[in-house]
Amino acid sequence: MELISHQANRNPNTSTQSTPPSSSRYENQKRRDWNTFCQYLRNHRPPLSLPSCSGAHVLEFLRYLDQFGKTKVHHQNCAFFGLPNPPAPCPCPLRQAWGSLDALIGRLRAAYEENGGPPEANPFGLRAVRLYLREVRDFQAKARGVSYDKKRKRVNRQ
Repeated sequence: MELISHQANRNPNTSTQSTPPSSSRYENQKRRDWNTFCQYLRNHRPPLSLPSCSGAHVLEFLRYLDQFGKTKVHHQNCAFFGLPNPPAPCPCPLRQAWGSLDALIGRLRAAYEENGGPPEANPFGLRAVRLYLREVRDFQAKARGVSYDKKRKRVNRQ
């Protein structure tokens, strides 16, 4: 996208510059997520290269991210398990919310291919990753007493 300047506002002593288009919030987040994942691979012991990254490494990364979560997920033996609004604090851990993990995997899946990874070898699209996300969603729904059922499309009746 180029900036269009009007002749009346143009200063003849300055050169016309076009500014590069600003990246969208999604693109910025995708880049940050990709850089975080690549840093995780570099810090892994032993360090991992992207081509050697498997679904197991993706799952390990998601579990690592749990320590930075902000969503209270009650254990099954917690008195507040299944209550959407617990009446008191409890020692249950904070975890990454299912929706955040789902969106993260979507961005990383796109970034993998944009950074030269072949679509058929994309570790973010593997069945094991999808199953893990489904398990996280289902457990968090039970722990919070919230249903994540798919929303049905409304039919327009006239």
